[in-house]
Amino acid sequence: MSKGKKIILWIMGVIVFLTAVIVGVGVKVYFDVSRSAQRTYEAVERNQNETPESAKRKEELDLKKQDPFSILLLGIDTGDLGRTDRGRSDTMMVVTVNPKQKKTTIVSIARDTYVPIVGYEKDDKINHAYAFGGAAMSMDTVQSYLDIPIDHYVAVNMAGLKQLVEAVGGITIGNNMEFTQDGHTFKHGLISLTGESALAYSRMRYEDPRGDYGRQERQRNIVIGVVKKILTMDGITKYQDVLKTMEENLKTDLSFDSMKTITLNYRNSFETVITDQLRGEGFMQNNISYQRVSEEELKRVQNELDNQLGL
Repeated sequence: MSKGKKIILWIMGVIVFLTAVIVGVGVKVYFDVSRSAQRTYEAVERNQNETPESAKRKEELDLKKQDPFSILLLGIDTGDLGRTDRGRSDTMMVVTVNPKQKKTTIVSIARDTYVPIVGYEKDDKINHAYAFGGAAMSMDTVQSYLDIPIDHYVAVNMAGLKQLVEAVGGITIGNNMEFTQDGHTFKHGLISLTGESALAYSRMRYEDPRGDYGRQERQRNIVIGVVKKILTMDGITKYQDVLKTMEENLKTDLSFDSMKTITLNYRNSFETVITDQLRGEGFMQNNISYQRVSEEELKRVQNELDNQLGL
């Protein structure tokens, strides 16, 4: 399941990968993971009016008590086609993890969704929040829009997609339509992807009758494909390549201690993974294309995530 020019591949992969490493592998690997986690850590300064506690949660999140939590996954176009600026989060997914329900939900948000940008005092495409104010503004904006706590973030730049798929030795996924993109032809059914072909697979939009929503589904397929490959023994043996890719392309406000707690206390949360999509209708404004989500659709997704977070 993949989405467009930005692919957030990681949080699920990081968590499951760390589970395999911490539970069953040696001391050297443990310290390698610890070092990489420290290098990817980047805290954010949230809007004081948009902290997680201001969005329905009555008590502070406690991972040691196995509280359900949420993560905003951001795929950033920095690194794509030589870009070096901050970039935009053209891929956005909200992941909710609930150990009591033994379930994880991944909800994709279209990059052109028209929303109020928290801290910028105007309505705009939701992916512009990252360009305006980085991960913090993206978290605040998604939190305000969905009316749920956004507890953490994981941001991966576009260059990381190709490198990560290559680091795990390629992935195999199911493809529901045949198409050609960037010189690669993708047949219907099970297909094998290298880093280069995964990047092309994630970009296709115009041949798909579902447009950007079809692209987002392909992005989610890539995320799941990477996770499944990491879980294999072949994937675990490539852990140094995976860690190097993570260090170069990923930033998160999850500390190593938090990652350890999640891997040890939330393993059953990944028994069932549900994917969903916040859907809107296209409209034009000042010659710019946007997506407007109806109140009914927004409420549907809000209720789904509320239930997942036990709110």
